[in-house]
Amino acid sequence: MEHNTGNIILYDTTLRDGAQTFGISFSLQDKIRIALELDALKIDYIEGGWPGSNPKDNLFFSEIRNASINHAKIAAFGSTKRPKMKLAEDELLQNLIQSNAYTLTIVAKSWDFHVTDALNITLEENLNLVYDTIAYCKDKGFEVFLDAEHFYDGFKANSDYAIKVLESAKKAGVDMLVLCDTNGGTLTHEISSITQTVCSSFTTPIGVHHHNDAGVAVANGIAAIINGAISVQGTINGYGERCGNCDLTTLIPNIVLKLGCHCNAESALEHLTETSRYISEIANLAHNEHAPYVGDNAFAHKGGIHVSALKHNTATYEHINPELVGNRRKVIISELAGKSNIQVKAKELGISLNKIQLSETILRRIKVLEDQGFQFEAAEGSFELLIRKSNGEYTPFFTLKGFRVITEKNESGKVSCEATIKVEVDGQIEHTAANGNGPVQALDNAMRKALESFYPEINELQLSDYKVRVLDEKEGTGSPVRVLIDHKRHVDHWGTVGVSTNIIEASWQALVDGIEYMLLKTRNNIKH
Repeated sequence: MEHNTGNIILYDTTLRDGAQTFGISFSLQDKIRIALELDALKIDYIEGGWPGSNPKDNLFFSEIRNASINHAKIAAFGSTKRPKMKLAEDELLQNLIQSNAYTLTIVAKSWDFHVTDALNITLEENLNLVYDTIAYCKDKGFEVFLDAEHFYDGFKANSDYAIKVLESAKKAGVDMLVLCDTNGGTLTHEISSITQTVCSSFTTPIGVHHHNDAGVAVANGIAAIINGAISVQGTINGYGERCGNCDLTTLIPNIVLKLGCHCNAESALEHLTETSRYISEIANLAHNEHAPYVGDNAFAHKGGIHVSALKHNTATYEHINPELVGNRRKVIISELAGKSNIQVKAKELGISLNKIQLSETILRRIKVLEDQGFQFEAAEGSFELLIRKSNGEYTPFFTLKGFRVITEKNESGKVSCEATIKVEVDGQIEHTAANGNGPVQALDNAMRKALESFYPEINELQLSDYKVRVLDEKEGTGSPVRVLIDHKRHVDHWGTVGVSTNIIEASWQALVDGIEYMLLKTRNNIKH
């Protein structure tokens, strides 16, 4: 059959489903930063979380209203009202309404087994819950999607009832019916057949939501589109519970470049790799360098016949031009590695490469730093400073003469930290000390104390996040570490990075870059 090449709607659930990944714990600021990045990628819907399930999600929906979201619609996730409870008295449903999100996504049981054994209600009662909840939300003026949980398993077990759940939602005025493979075990041929059956039976738009427990979530998303679905829900980097969700960084280029489908993210496809890396840094997880399209090794070539063939025609060993997705060709034995990545990031930061002239010195410097473990995708402050310093258009605002950090633990078990620091500003030496809960805070406090008389705006600078990643687990406590710090001043945010075998030194590098970057913007009147 001829598949739909019209505008495919992309619905991202990184902030909810993705947050259920083992090892991920997004802060409120993390969620805001990710939402802004997804919006820049032209994702159509951003699901912010489940209002009422935790305080952080409640804050997200209030804070995101003040953020500069230019394209995406914000969606809130919730469930049908609880049995034997009035709509107006169901606290979770009311929290959903009060989120004031543009779209409310209601999850409902569509597998008869779950209705009778999990909810412990009759099949008819469940249909009423679906209708009543969606009709109530529609009456409140919201766009409403139905996430039909376990739909594919439910369809295989009792297709008549699974369809009745969709019909109940349709009668209530639902705006989209989303078929979920919640257990992630349905294979692609079954997805194709069932999705086609549903799409041919309903005029209501059909979306899909696939988990990756059988390793075919992206393939299932593609199959659903081929068979009539117009929307796919997924996460960046495939984050999600258990084996994850449909990976949008693989799905998007597949449907655009391979299927010939259109979506709004098509216009921002060259930012796909940096978005993938940015979010992996925010998640504080190592980026999957073997990931299709966005991995550092996705277009990597060693010596031998591959490199020889590439010199004549890159299509010999590359299925697409890596620059289409913002990635780079990585020929291990050449100096090409790094150039494309620098250009993409510099463009995002508003730095004109025509003026900067990427010399061989800058390229070699970037390559050395990357080999040491530096990653600049979520450290735009450090990256911009590096480029401007290398180009000779930036002079540091202060010079370190030395610092000392002392950590002491007494017999009672109390730990105290003190840092002393000496800096020079315009020929003046400032020597001071400060305490802190830990060595990094003590050093930060001492540095601020030494600089505040020269640069009063330093008191407006906040450290909003601090992450540490071990770079070589085989070295144990002697491993080099990467420190990523998120800084905030008023409404502006920027990241900085430091790498060292000494965690204090790595933290110092990131702290200094954070202050230098702020002063660069405030003193030189450069926009963030």
